[in-house]
Amino acid sequence: MPIKILMPALSPTMTEGNLVKWHKKEGDSVKSGDLIAEIETDKATMEVEAVDEGVIGKILIPEASENVKVNATIAVLLEKGESLADLEGFITTDTPVVKEVILEVTPVEVTPESPTVVNSSSRIFATPLAKRIAGDRGLNLAHITGSGPQGRIVKEDVLAHTPGRSAAVISGPSPFQDKPVSTMRKVIGKRLTESKQTVPHFYLTIDCAIDALMQIRKSLNENLPNTKLTVNDFVVKAVGMALQEVPAANAIWMGDTIRYFTHADVSIAVALDEGLITPIVRSVNLKNLGALSSEIKGLVQKAKEGKLKPEEFQGGAFTISNLGMYGIQQFGAIINPPQACILAVGAGIQKPVAVDGTIDVATLMTCTLSVDHRVVDGSIGATFLAAFKKYMENPALMLVGE
Repeated sequence: MPIKILMPALSPTMTEGNLVKWHKKEGDSVKSGDLIAEIETDKATMEVEAVDEGVIGKILIPEASENVKVNATIAVLLEKGESLADLEGFITTDTPVVKEVILEVTPVEVTPESPTVVNSSSRIFATPLAKRIAGDRGLNLAHITGSGPQGRIVKEDVLAHTPGRSAAVISGPSPFQDKPVSTMRKVIGKRLTESKQTVPHFYLTIDCAIDALMQIRKSLNENLPNTKLTVNDFVVKAVGMALQEVPAANAIWMGDTIRYFTHADVSIAVALDEGLITPIVRSVNLKNLGALSSEIKGLVQKAKEGKLKPEEFQGGAFTISNLGMYGIQQFGAIINPPQACILAVGAGIQKPVAVDGTIDVATLMTCTLSVDHRVVDGSIGATFLAAFKKYMENPALMLVGE
């Protein structure tokens, strides 16, 4: 019986994706581990591997197809001894699926093809899909402005381009510029709208004096080789230790149940040109500051290069969003379901404070906890923030065991 190859779900929230490229054509033999196709999701472009052997009998969804529904049949694999005649009547809506391919999916870094040389000092960078669509439409990439990383031309730029209306031929400055909404931005918009509409948020804010933390950080960076700790590294560690101290906050909403975690798996918001992605630092409570710092830097770099594996950004029980490096003093973040908490971290600002009846100056960091009231009550959220504040203001407690 022929085998249906289905559009895989590459994340729990994925409902559709773009079929960027086929690595096999009709009539090609396939064995376990062979790359079959490239699928683009809201997070990354992934390579699809087969686990069954056979021959590609029919490709039903051509490459460069957009918005392909999860579990849609994209191709049919013929097993040994079968021929095209066996496909008659098989590909119908009422045909029972006797066997379906389970696809192995691994992330792939999508790099531009060899750049098109316009002249000796100008090069055009575009994704393979953008180049393919431009070629099919007879469009000159030199007349298209890229909205991707480092100005790279992506498929949305090509689809939105109107021939004859490039910046070079438009007389006078345009009063506006329309940019197509990327797949990632569409998913972000949908999920955050649902979160704000369906999750009962409440907010708790606390100030942490971080002068002692800044001194310890400076001393460690000056005296330990190959060490470059950031304030955010301490924030992540403090969150991990506070979640161990207040396990009722280390939970997610499952609908009929609330799931409580043993270890602190902390997501970190990373800004990309296309939107936000949240790589996860696993078991923060079990790792020292040096190990955390190295792991966080690696995850952030992989996120910016589009190299994160699905397991590196799916899951997590708690998120940290830090805008302190942009000078933001205070903000409230939107919860990332099914998580129940997200901590918004502001910049450390020197402010006057009253100490034993006298005025002193301290570096205060304002942190706001957004909480899902279905999972975490106000007293639990307040207890968590108190524990977090304790570690931030007494950073030596985070060095125990290092």
